[in-house]
Amino acid sequence: MRNLITAVGLALAMSSQIALAQTSGDHVSKYAGQEKRTIKSLSADDIAELQRGAGWGLAKAAELNGVPGPAHLLELKHEIGLTPEQVEKIQVIYNQMKTDAIVLGNRLIAQELELEKRFQSDIPSAKELKSMLSALGATRSQLRFVHLATHLKTPDILSDEQVASYNQLRGYNSDDPCANIPQGHNPAMWKKHNGCK
Repeated sequence: MRNLITAVGLALAMSSQIALAQTSGDHVSKYAGQEKRTIKSLSADDIAELQRGAGWGLAKAAELNGVPGPAHLLELKHEIGLTPEQVEKIQVIYNQMKTDAIVLGNRLIAQELELEKRFQSDIPSAKELKSMLSALGATRSQLRFVHLATHLKTPDILSDEQVASYNQLRGYNSDDPCANIPQGHNPAMWKKHNGCK
């Protein structure tokens, strides 16, 4: 009997703790755990991507609208059938983009770190914060421009068929992109970027 009372007591105590944990869990921030980051607004993956000049999703407006990026063109050069001359031209614009993106990515990291440090020790005034955020915004804008502007250079190097092949290989086209122009797209530009006749 004593064992039964002990078991019931333990079960009640455990269920109370579970209920309390569930109740307090309702208020746990989706950011929980991120407070341990060196720069709270950037993950380790974000920092690594910025440091190596990778896209960081900044060129989606071009990439997802049928305007190829140089990094992926170089990865798919055989499947797309790029000529040696095309590869050379794409490599040149890729190298310049990467050089510029690394400089700007490192600047963005440094600015985020400075913002982080200010909130850790010497909280900025509203005026200082606005200035810091303006500088951060300008760097991010420049970085995004570098990535997007590089995409603008690739269509002149490629044939319509190669652009269509790129988009197909990247998984962006429906079965017949020429017959399925997404709503909101300029039909002439869509057809051009997808090699439609």
